[in-house]
Amino acid sequence: MQAPLRLIVGLGNPGTEYAETRHNAGFWLCERLAGELGVSLGRESRFHGLAGQSRAENIWLLQPQTFMNRCGQSVRALMQFYRIEPAEMLVMHDELDLPPGQMRLKFGGGLGGHNGLKDITAHLGTQDYWRLRIGIGHPGDRNEVVDYVLKAPRKEERAEIDAALDRALLAWPVLARGDFSAATQRINSKPAPAGTEVLKKEKP
Repeated sequence: MQAPLRLIVGLGNPGTEYAETRHNAGFWLCERLAGELGVSLGRESRFHGLAGQSRAENIWLLQPQTFMNRCGQSVRALMQFYRIEPAEMLVMHDELDLPPGQMRLKFGGGLGGHNGLKDITAHLGTQDYWRLRIGIGHPGDRNEVVDYVLKAPRKEERAEIDAALDRALLAWPVLARGDFSAATQRINSKPAPAGTEVLKKEKP
């Protein structure tokens, strides 16, 4: 039996200059989820981040404020304080290898060169935690990656990313009750072509 989630981490960089950049997709979803659950994210110096708890669901939300390559410090501090196991954590982050509009929910596996995942794994000593990969697309040249993730997505890309975040929120009740198989199926499915949902709703 899979342990229920007790910690949701959204990755990004603090500061207004980074707020709309692709690298902050994890922050975007964490903020939306906090709004959905009625959780207020406040500064917690002991956890080096913004954190809040949904008492109804016994779950913490965390946005590390230590910058991406040092976010493991924040994650480990909260996990140690509340005795949360790695398998009880979901990390939401931007993913270069998925196009905007697509997401992947997975447990463990590689780090894909993501500095946030690298630092979290280094601090925890394990890769065995849940990840929600939010597609942002790839610039096509590895030498352009740093510049790419630190820029805002194009208008049409942001619309696709926002639609994916909406789908993730719709899957949240399933994820919250520990049905990871159903949640994975919902989140990992490719978005329907434009107009498909309208046709489905109109069909008697």
